[in-house]
Amino acid sequence: MNADPLELQKFSDLAHRWWDPTSEFRPLHEINPLRLEWINARAPLAGKRVIDIGCGGGILAESMARKGANVTGIDLSEKALKVADLHSLESGVQVRYKLIAAEDMAAQEGGQYDVVTCMEMLEHVPDPGAIVRAAATLVKPGGQVFFSTLNRNPKSYLFAVIGAEYLLRMLPKGTHDYAKFITPAELSQYVRSAGLDVQGLKGMGYNPLSKIYSLNEDTSVNYLMATSRSL
Repeated sequence: MNADPLELQKFSDLAHRWWDPTSEFRPLHEINPLRLEWINARAPLAGKRVIDIGCGGGILAESMARKGANVTGIDLSEKALKVADLHSLESGVQVRYKLIAAEDMAAQEGGQYDVVTCMEMLEHVPDPGAIVRAAATLVKPGGQVFFSTLNRNPKSYLFAVIGAEYLLRMLPKGTHDYAKFITPAELSQYVRSAGLDVQGLKGMGYNPLSKIYSLNEDTSVNYLMATSRSL
């Protein structure tokens, strides 16, 4: 199984706090509108069949469903998926959630999705290339796949680990393992090897004074990558 048991346990232990915007998941709540609109601008979601790999408690999955997409969310944390299911019932926003690995889902439902998203997940798995291949298998020819992750360099270590976890305490200590961060060049290689084409790259920054996130051209810390599968 392409998952780190300690990573799964870490997020499972926090699952009950997933939808609390003041909790450890506050950064996800705050960046979600940015990543949602970036995805929707490149692949209008209304009427599309979408799968969110590593959906966790469903923050992105639900927001894409609100845009009119038919959304499936998959994850290997049973507790997170139970939280996602419960919130879906409470909100009335329909999302199909499944406890399944991306690779197994690709074997079952390959080529059935217009859009595939995999956000803030690649840096938490032992073999990110396998996840990229699964995403490429799941998307239809002509469809689009979106990733977001953390760059690996001294600046990203300073900002994403020391700054976010220890100084600003935006995230619990130990949230990220710097050795698992992925450079845009490495992700591009995974993408091309999986038969996808890179269509766009965007950075995401955080202003500690205004406490506001924004999309920009600086990919040195957090970045998003848009890719597509050729017809």
